[in-house]
Amino acid sequence: MAVVMVEGILSSRPQAVNETAFEVGGHATIRTMAVERAPEPSQFRVALFVGPQPVEGKPFTSSCVFNVKKRSWKGGIQVAVVITQSQIDTLITDVDFSRWLALALADRADEDRLSHQKRAHELFIQAVCWCKLDLALQSGITQENQCLADDTWIPEVRDTVIKRTNFITSYIASELDLVRETLPLPSPHYS
Repeated sequence: MAVVMVEGILSSRPQAVNETAFEVGGHATIRTMAVERAPEPSQFRVALFVGPQPVEGKPFTSSCVFNVKKRSWKGGIQVAVVITQSQIDTLITDVDFSRWLALALADRADEDRLSHQKRAHELFIQAVCWCKLDLALQSGITQENQCLADDTWIPEVRDTVIKRTNFITSYIASELDLVRETLPLPSPHYS
């Protein structure tokens, strides 16, 4: 199993996002790129350790595990962030992710499109879990391994994901190597 090192929510490297774009046949052509970094609490270093993975004994539930170290701590902790498929489905609808992904992958061959769709779904879950972890970090976290249960901060996670939709889709586009290609316009945010 490979360990993926990513700081902040997906911010170990700059993420490209549309600064200006124009629509061409349902797609946005990027004229210029801007760099956006995740709003990372500066006193923490965070790395995705593993996930998403199924939660044993809880069908339709996934978790991501993060390594978290506060600068003042001598050692780090692991935080498991749990989310249900129902919550993911709701967030996918809230941010119109399926439409964005379909447009982003429209020019791909069928076999590429299927593998990219599966990976994009995994990346979306990672991003949502990272948003949930960011909420915990902002509210204060103790130096002990812990689990953020699937029923923790549901409305707050939804609001955060909606506010960070462009960042999340930029992260997914970057991970799927779609950044330099034609991307669909982001959908309007719903509150």
